[in-house]
Amino acid sequence: MFASKLGLITLFVASSVAQTRTDVLAITGGTVIDGNGGPPMKDAAIVIRASRIDAVGPRNSIHIPDGATLIDASGRYIVPGFIDTNVHLSLYGGARDRYESLVRYHSRQEEIVLEAAQLDLKHGVTTVRDSYGMLIPLTHVRDAIASGRAIGARIQAAGNILGWGGPYSITFSLTPEKDLTLFQEQMNDAITQGGGENLADMTPEELRVAIGKYLDKGPDFLKYGGTSHFSQPTFIGFSPEAQKVIVDEAHKRGKAAETHSTTIEGLRLSIQAGIDLIQHPELMTPREMPDDLVALIKQRNIVCSMLLSTITGEAWSKHNKARVEAEKKLDEAEKKNPQRERTFAEERRRAADLGVDLETRRRNAQRLISAGAIVTAGTDSYWGAAAELTREPKPTNQDHGIGTITAIEGLVELGMTPSQALVAATKNGAIACRKLNEFGTIEPGKFADLLILDADPLVDIHNIRKLRSVMKEGRVVGPGALPEKRVLSASQKD
Repeated sequence: MFASKLGLITLFVASSVAQTRTDVLAITGGTVIDGNGGPPMKDAAIVIRASRIDAVGPRNSIHIPDGATLIDASGRYIVPGFIDTNVHLSLYGGARDRYESLVRYHSRQEEIVLEAAQLDLKHGVTTVRDSYGMLIPLTHVRDAIASGRAIGARIQAAGNILGWGGPYSITFSLTPEKDLTLFQEQMNDAITQGGGENLADMTPEELRVAIGKYLDKGPDFLKYGGTSHFSQPTFIGFSPEAQKVIVDEAHKRGKAAETHSTTIEGLRLSIQAGIDLIQHPELMTPREMPDDLVALIKQRNIVCSMLLSTITGEAWSKHNKARVEAEKKLDEAEKKNPQRERTFAEERRRAADLGVDLETRRRNAQRLISAGAIVTAGTDSYWGAAAELTREPKPTNQDHGIGTITAIEGLVELGMTPSQALVAATKNGAIACRKLNEFGTIEPGKFADLLILDADPLVDIHNIRKLRSVMKEGRVVGPGALPEKRVLSASQKD
């Protein structure tokens, strides 16, 4: 369905994006915060040869080759490129104005994926994990960026959430199949790529074959529905045997397996199946995570990709204000109505009005952080409707790029030190990608994914917004020139 359009979206070296690429480059005088959590290294030097770090250390101990291109970073701070472990780069559906946008812009999926990857890179996000979206355009753009034919954040993509239908299905959006248009049915197939609701009917051996065929399509990792998408009520997804098949088949190919499991027992089953990562583990709606489950996650070193930007910062401030107003309205309504015991449904509606679930998510996130779990920054960043079709813009905390910055800041709000938050956003992100040997920290042999900041993020995590320049694989990119081509971000403040 998707013919490659890389001739339209490729950014060549001669493009308008400001960039520098030499055989040897040296950054001198800056303070290096290497992503490992140790003390910063003042007056440091980093030597970069082609795409990788050749040496790093105190400036007086590092030999800088003759002819190297020099970058003076005196008074500035150098950190690894950020990693967002939960994004959605493609345009994949939705209702009302988002549906209209999908119809209008579907033919430009590869341009849209690249635009999102460039918005991420613009804010210092050098790697992203796309955990749900259009697999074919995602892998086309992924490969173009990896080969140097396009510039943008490095992409890992899962495609569909295995076991769920596409965006217009019962399992994903409670959309009855009998009411679908032909276009919506085609979009479901474009997302699922044979890994949709049909998997739920299979025996373990049939599932093993189906998962193998899906892996042949080129996803970087597998994500599956350990439970249903929506809460209240939430159902177990695959059987324990089926979940073990999915995880085992991913591991046979050297790939990670992760889950969307949003009940206590649903998540426990996924952990027992051997998953590597949990998306939004704090979302145990409406429950708090029990101690034994927290301990199990920590014991098994399972990565916790937290949806942070919606429970901290502006989102948390808005919630606190809204809760006060909601309490007043509910109290006034109760005074006017006859006193009686509330029904279960009424209790749930009251909890929703008060934002109780958000508060529970925040406590769960804090418990996982306090327990020392491997936490990463996730956003669920996605495309809203096109500017010309939008009535109410979506929150900026889930915009590509700036949403990740908000999430990293949120880690400190939830109890991390700035140093720990930087580790979560860099080293831990690389662990989630299974690529810690390639990137995530500033060490010899690794890709030169580096950010130069004008102020110290260890003093104030908000200083990660003071971005001077971005380097990905040894190439200096001018953030002001990204994205090169705007398709859906025409009115976005970035």
